[in-house]
Amino acid sequence: MTPDLVAALRPLLTAEASAEAYASGDEPSDLEQAVWLRLLERLEADGPPRDPEGWLRKAVRAEARRSRRTTRVERPYGVEPPRDTRPGPEQIVLTAARHRALRDAVRRLPGRCPRLMEALLSPKDLTYREIAGELGISQGSLGPERSRCLGCLRRLLTPEVAAREVRG
Repeated sequence: MTPDLVAALRPLLTAEASAEAYASGDEPSDLEQAVWLRLLERLEADGPPRDPEGWLRKAVRAEARRSRRTTRVERPYGVEPPRDTRPGPEQIVLTAARHRALRDAVRRLPGRCPRLMEALLSPKDLTYREIAGELGISQGSLGPERSRCLGCLRRLLTPEVAAREVRG
């Protein structure tokens, strides 16, 4: 597209698009963009129009009609479509890395803590009674034992978390 043609047609296109946009329910800038695209396609296929101003007026009106037809056919959703709440691939990788780090830290815990934490993190969703029976300890000592193990786990994970932070 030649700069002279663009410069010559720009004010006319702006005026025509503003006049037609209200009737079509479009934004004037959307009509302008569609007509510029049509002109580019025209230039590539057939070269510049003989009467650029006349062609431009017809193109704006045709684009406005097309937009009105489309608007009549298209219907908005009654309600917004549900958002896709599934995690993306990067979120899946980060979550897996966090789970691996947690499992590694749990294995490094002292005493019965690794078995207790594995039971608490189990996908079986065991009750305290089931966990106590599995570990061979009383149900009443499970809470205090859990608190001590979580404290150890926090101390183990704190240096790892602090080391990963960007400083500077």
